[in-house]
Amino acid sequence: MRDLLRMGSTAGALLKQRGERIAIGETSAGGLISAALLAVPGASAYFAGGAITYSARSIRGLAGISLEEMRAKGIRSSSEPYAQLLAETIRLKHGDGVTWGLSETGAAGPGGNPYGDPSGHTCMAVDGPIKAVRTLRTGLDDRVENMWLFAEASLQLLVEVLEAAPR
Repeated sequence: MRDLLRMGSTAGALLKQRGERIAIGETSAGGLISAALLAVPGASAYFAGGAITYSARSIRGLAGISLEEMRAKGIRSSSEPYAQLLAETIRLKHGDGVTWGLSETGAAGPGGNPYGDPSGHTCMAVDGPIKAVRTLRTGLDDRVENMWLFAEASLQLLVEVLEAAPR
């Protein structure tokens, strides 16, 4: 938990320094990414909002992405293309003044997902002036541990991107 809060604090400080805002779309991390960012005093300066898009209904209702749209683009959940689509869509849905979108989509476990990905598989993406995508496979079947690891890895990717992004 301490690493997650440290990463949230680091990301929050970078966003504040840059004067930028972020929107979050997460699935199997279950809100831990948003919680880590919101645990920082003054988070309203950079946190525009977030959504837990855990089901087809929430993907459509909160992100505005339909399964038909995903199929037409050859995209499935728990994949890098979907993580990229979710990061971009969640950023755009939060309107002007939101520079960054961060997303995570995976299979926390136990057991894999319907697409054949094992427990511990997640994809995360950052959308903004720099775009980045990454896949993590923990090799673990422990749902709660995977959720923490997914959130930490997503925030780590965000910090790396923010540190590399031009001002």
